[in-house]
Amino acid sequence: MKILTVIPTYNEKDNIEKMINAVLSLSFENAAKSNFSADTENYRDKDKDSGRNSGNDNVSINLLIIDDNSPDGTAEIILDLKNKKKDGKYVFADRLFLLKRPSKLGLGTAYVQGFKFAADNDYDYVITMDCDFSHDPEEIKKFIETIGNEKCGMVVGSRYKDGIRIINWKMSRLLISYFANIYAKFITGSDITDLTGGFNAYSAECLKKINLKGIKSKGYAFQIEMKYRIIKQKCAYKEIPIIFYERTFGKSKMSKSIIFEAFFTVLKLRLGIYK
Repeated sequence: MKILTVIPTYNEKDNIEKMINAVLSLSFENAAKSNFSADTENYRDKDKDSGRNSGNDNVSINLLIIDDNSPDGTAEIILDLKNKKKDGKYVFADRLFLLKRPSKLGLGTAYVQGFKFAADNDYDYVITMDCDFSHDPEEIKKFIETIGNEKCGMVVGSRYKDGIRIINWKMSRLLISYFANIYAKFITGSDITDLTGGFNAYSAECLKKINLKGIKSKGYAFQIEMKYRIIKQKCAYKEIPIIFYERTFGKSKMSKSIIFEAFFTVLKLRLGIYK
């Protein structure tokens, strides 16, 4: 199972090195040491016959960072790590990739480019997450376990499943997020408890069904739009509980314009304006 983790960045110099090391140092029981290669077709054929994935065997995780020309030098840190050697060998070999964009183009467009990169390079799943450690890299293992045990086109990491699982948020921000999800659920008719969360996994097969060119959301409204499109395509999905931590370093990207975009995006999705 070949997996690509996609992380958009803007001014994350305080977090980027720790995040890269955390994601690429993850290990899985019975996981292959090299990238999924010759056995890929056999793996997929076996899945089609059995109707489910083959567990955690042959798991390979690579990392794509999409940086929006961060003025704090985030991209330069990534390049230094990509070229880092130990005992004459590249530490991360071909597991770390950087896509540097010319300006701040938005979260949604970054993820769409990440999905296209995954399709072009034959990945089986894409995991999306933030760089600020609000999403714990160790919880990627829960996504892998879920993918391995159930046939899911989408796995949603939920902050609200089985109770509120958010650490160190101000009450005002928690209430905005909580009621925004209630609003989004009501308007879209979805049963997902966390439509706005960014820690998710998508199968390559399900992503092929999505009209990526039709995605309009640039900010966090992208998370709602993406989940809604997956559901409309009747892809199987499952929610798993995660713990969300307030960032320790760096500055939050949340703004009033992002909140307004999310509010109106939900209405447009329900009205069928986005195709």
